Amino acid sequence: MAKLKNTRDLLIHSLKDLYSAETQLVKALPKMSKAASNQELAEGFMTHLEETKGHVARLEEIAELLDMTPRGVSCKAMKGLVEEGEETIEEEAEPSIKDLALITAAQKVEHYEISGYGSASALAEALGETAVVELLQATLSEESDTDDKLTNLALKLIADAPAE
Repeated sequence: MAKLKNTRDLLIHSLKDLYSAETQLVKALPKMSKAASNQELAEGFMTHLEETKGHVARLEEIAELLDMTPRGVSCKAMKGLVEEGEETIEEEAEPSIKDLALITAAQKVEHYEISGYGSASALAEALGETAVVELLQATLSEESDTDDKLTNLALKLIADAPAE
């Protein structure tokens, strides 16, 4: 890991971490969609896959603005979250319960991303990188919207799921 000497170094490290996280998620979302029995959930995962590809593109745009490469850091947190998601996919469960478990796994990912984009945005703002802040805020908004959609779908599924 490179030495973090200043706020800019931390921002660049954070962006590389987010890039790694998003590229891992691009590979994981189709598996989550395939595992979902609820059509709305499956379609939601595929919609978020397209958004995530856009997040990767935004991070590449930010890298150009900051004259950096987005590669070079492996996001271990996302690797762990993806592994948890894969374990959820392999679980034997009643379909509505499995869908709820998939939502739980997905929301863990969303919350990680929300915190990462929020922190990166604050760092970029402190450095006066207005264009970078705008791009990060756009992604942050999409991540928050996805989290809200997952919550609303979970509430619907809970109403129909066996309690015991």
